[in-house]
Amino acid sequence: MSQLHTISLTVNGKVQRCTVEPRTTLVDLLREQLALTGTHVGCEHGVCGACSVLLDGDPVRSCCMFAVQADGQSVTTVEGLAPARDQLSKIQDAFCEKHALQCGYCTPGMLVACSALLQEHPHPTQAQVREAISGNLCRCTGYQQIVDAVLYATGGEGHQHG
Repeated sequence: MSQLHTISLTVNGKVQRCTVEPRTTLVDLLREQLALTGTHVGCEHGVCGACSVLLDGDPVRSCCMFAVQADGQSVTTVEGLAPARDQLSKIQDAFCEKHALQCGYCTPGMLVACSALLQEHPHPTQAQVREAISGNLCRCTGYQQIVDAVLYATGGEGHQHG
């Protein structure tokens, strides 16, 4: 029987105290204990990016990280990107407007990657967007709509938000 650990982390702005086994991954904690199911489990090897969350503002693969490693840190999931309940962030709205999602499985990870990009580069170039999403796999969109959505949300490269 493994020893349990009590950890404290801030998830989407709310302090959470959780008891976990040392082997519990961050994605499992988010989905199973905190019922934040927007973070998807994909490959479970850190390759696809579906499980991406922001850890202290930086994108990480939550399937490759133990929950105990997040103790004392701040986690933002796709649910935490919106400014308020029943509202979309600019990037979430742009994904809808530009049809940047089809099956939707990669969408949470893509939104997290794009949000991290926009924190660093509020008006990114197409090349910066492509670089930011290069670690996230999408089998449906062909990526162009995702790039278009980010540029639309920021008013970049000839795309006006309106």
